[in-house]
Amino acid sequence: MNTETTPTTRRDFIGKTAAATAVTVATSGLTIAQSANVAGSDRIKVGLIGTGGRGSGAANQALSTKQEGVELYAVADAFKEKAEGALSNLRTKHAEKVKVDDSRIYAGLDGYKEVIDTCDLVILTTPPGFRPYHFEAAVNAGKHVFMEKPVAVDAPGVRKVLEMAKIADEKNLKVVVGLQRRYQNCYKEALKQVKEQNIIGDIVSGQVYWNGGGIWFRDKQPGQSELMYQLNNWYFFTWLCGDHINEQHIHNIDVANWFIGGHPVSAQGMGGREQRTDKKFGQIFDHHYVEFTYENGVRINSQCRHQSGVYNAVREEFTGTKGKIYLDNKPNCYAVDHKGNVIWKYRPVGGEDPLAEAAKPKRSRRSSDPDPYQIEHDILQAAVRDNTPINNAYYGAESTMTAVMGRMATYSGKEITWDECFNSKVQHMPAIVTAETEPPAKPDGDGGYPVAIPGVKVEGVEII
Repeated sequence: MNTETTPTTRRDFIGKTAAATAVTVATSGLTIAQSANVAGSDRIKVGLIGTGGRGSGAANQALSTKQEGVELYAVADAFKEKAEGALSNLRTKHAEKVKVDDSRIYAGLDGYKEVIDTCDLVILTTPPGFRPYHFEAAVNAGKHVFMEKPVAVDAPGVRKVLEMAKIADEKNLKVVVGLQRRYQNCYKEALKQVKEQNIIGDIVSGQVYWNGGGIWFRDKQPGQSELMYQLNNWYFFTWLCGDHINEQHIHNIDVANWFIGGHPVSAQGMGGREQRTDKKFGQIFDHHYVEFTYENGVRINSQCRHQSGVYNAVREEFTGTKGKIYLDNKPNCYAVDHKGNVIWKYRPVGGEDPLAEAAKPKRSRRSSDPDPYQIEHDILQAAVRDNTPINNAYYGAESTMTAVMGRMATYSGKEITWDECFNSKVQHMPAIVTAETEPPAKPDGDGGYPVAIPGVKVEGVEII
């Protein structure tokens, strides 16, 4: 469990918090009434801010823990129909635990304030651009937090999260970030093999991948404002998403930071739009390749793309002086020596061979191992009940900053240092967003949006 306080320098601001998260929560003997923000009650009132697919999934997991007295008490979303749809599904699964009446369904961009005011633990699953400000509001109000990755889309947002992480520690608040591989047995056991058993020797290089076919798109509705259109298609706008290297590939980048034990000191790479060139795809690239260099000289090659009909992979691998380790979340984690002999492979809790597990239909995978998405909420709620320290915001911020640095490198075509990235003043997400806000990404006369071109200054695109 990540119990360390804030590091002393930017360069190692995560080094002390990069230990693997423990599944078992140590009990301090304190009751829920003695824990922060639930005093005098046997209930944990959960609030959901952002009711899309990931938000609905997180709420379902929060209500599926073995903790008693957990209830969904309030929800907020920019789109009321999404909030109502999510609640309908959640009531089907958790009829006795969904306690949201109509007065606690908040629509619009300021509904998060009402949810935070009325709940003990909040789930932050809006588009990532909002994350720093929602996290700030929750911590200032003294509420425990589950927040999805990434935790920001720009350096000012990351710095805000780090600032509030310190205050969360001071207030004894519990914070979990949805980088679920850190809670997955396959990855945690692999880390032990690398760090404690030295099974592959010293890591000298690695590759991390999130190559897939792409993501949804939603047509503009009659009468819909430009702001609401962009919010409904948030994945395609840098100010809301940070590009898919940040929103999606952060999982694999986080694994690299975790296994190496810190963040890179520089990045250079390339990227662009080859298949997804239509103006409806907003601003984001459809492919990124980044070479991350770490302080110890280790280089990690990072690939992510949204293209169809091409090679797909979502996994990580690291080469050491004695062998290689291969990781994915099916789970299928194993290590070989440099002659190709298998020297270790993970077996799920049920004892099944990982290759047999990988051959199962997708819906059946991980059936014999705890679900890391569920473990996140089990750990968080147990920490609230038992007053056990946990704060994932530090490594969540580090991995977000690493992904943002990768985007800066591919958008600019330049080599970017960690300090340049961390100290950047470029702020994509406005400090305040209301229904009247003019979105930062402005369409041209043909409905297209400004897209970065490496090596070229593009009007309307700020990078570093």
